Parts: sequence; C-alpha cells; structure tokens
Amino acid sequence: MVLRRQPTARQMRLAAELRRLRDAAGLAAREAAALLGVSHVQMSHIESGLTGVSEERLRRLTGIYTCTDNELIDALLAMATDRTRGWWEEYRNLLPTPFLDLAELEHHASYRWDVDFLHVPGLLQTEDYARALFSYVNPEIPKSDVERWVEHRMKRRVIIQRPDPIPYETVIHEAALRIRVGDRAAARAQLARILELSEGDHVTVRVIPFDLDGFAGAGSAMVYAGGSVPKLDTVVRDGPNGPVFIDAEAQLSRYRTLFRRVEAASLEPERSRDFIHRMAKEL
Repeated sequence: MVLRRQPTARQMRLAAELRRLRDAAGLAAREAAALLGVSHVQMSHIESGLTGVSEERLRRLTGIYTCTDNELIDALLAMATDRTRGWWEEYRNLLPTPFLDLAELEHHASYRWDVDFLHVPGLLQTEDYARALFSYVNPEIPKSDVERWVEHRMKRRVIIQRPDPIPYETVIHEAALRIRVGDRAAARAQLARILELSEGDHVTVRVIPFDLDGFAGAGSAMVYAGGSVPKLDTVVRDGPNGPVFIDAEAQLSRYRTLFRRVEAASLEPERSRDFIHRMAKEL
C-alpha cells in the first residue's frame, strides 16, 4: 500500500483514537499487530495515519480492544471509510495545510463555538477585513496569495450558510470589534456583516464589553468544533507556528468548561446586537 506523504488532520485524528483504544486495552503495538495479523510496521503506519484502515480491520481492532462504545465505533468507521473530496481540495499545494485541515474539520463538525479577543472570528469576517488582516500579519506574502487566502476564508462560511447549517455560537470581546483592521468604512461594513449573520436562528453572537467586572480572559482565541460524538470533539488554538489541534479528552473537558464560563460572562444575544448597533452608529 502506498504511504500517504502528508496525512490530513482528520486522518491523524483517526490514528490517534486507535492508539488511545489500544492503550486503554493495555496492549503494546506489537501485541495488537500480532492479534490483527499484520506486521509491526503496518500497525505503526496505521497508528501514524500514513495508511488507512479498512472497515473490516477497524471492526477487528475495536473487538481486540474490547471497545463497547458503539457510537464511537460507528463514528470511527465513518472517518475510516469517508472519501469526501471537499471544496478545500482545490487549494491543496496552494495554501498552508492547516487551512485545509480546518476547512475539513468544519465540514464534518456537528456544531462550532468561537471565542476571540483581538479579531472578528473568521466565519464572520468580510472580504475587506480578511484582506487587511492577512496583509498586515503577512506583509511579505504576494498579493495573489493573499487573495487566495481571502477566497478560502469566505468559502469556509458555507457551514453557517448552507441549507443545513451547523449551530454556531461565538463570544467576541469589545476589543476585537473596536480594533480597526482596515479603515472606518471597512469597520462599519464588518459590524453590519456580524449583525446580518446573527439574524440566523443557528447563529448566536455574544459580546464581552470592556467594563465587565471580574473577567480575566481565556488566553488566546479558541475554536471548538463538535464531533459526531463528544470524544471526537476538537479544539483549535493559535500557536507560534500556526493552528494547534487539541483532542485529549481532559483538555476537551477543560475547554468546554472555559467556553461556558466565558459565555456566562457575556451579554445576552439581544443586548449584544444592541451593543454592536451602537458601535456602528459611532462610526
């Protein structure tokens, strides 16, 4: 079997979940390989995402690991047999891999939560806002590449604008709304876009004002993507070299709690919309 040159984040997640099941069963990789009837090298490739795993082998593995979580098994089978080539594939070798991984993660997500303190969340950004942001953060990038990045970001919004949109909740700090990434006109248009998208029943926008007492933040921006089962949820945070995908169960629990804490500190949706309306009038 030909080895994958660069497994996607989704393929790596399937591999990680299989390793977790093996560890929980108390088996070494060589022991699991022998029980499955494959070589240790083949098992290593499966658990590193370099090769896929058939439905038959995955079912045998979950049996070897005595996994009784049928919902998780079904979700892993869906991941293993998925052959989706989404719209993001047209950008392969044209954009950084994390861009594609995030689009694929969102495509399969059952819901999404965002928390942002310095910038408007990507799903709510206008073209002008995204263009100004990318150009500022990456001044050495050619204009043609910036336009491709902007185009990709706008297409990602499909998850909240398609006929079957996913539930989307976001908490935005007042600072992110007031920082003028572009000019005054772009800032006004950006606030109008947030208000427009927040009218959808599946979109909830909340604001944390500067004058809120007892709010110490939540670190960097956070994306929380719900999986088909809770164990397959994913958190994405900004790292020094790009997005970092987090899937350890203890960390997922921590970030779920963190989001709800930040949400509880924010203004209710209607008050948040009024807040944004007032800001737009000030411009």
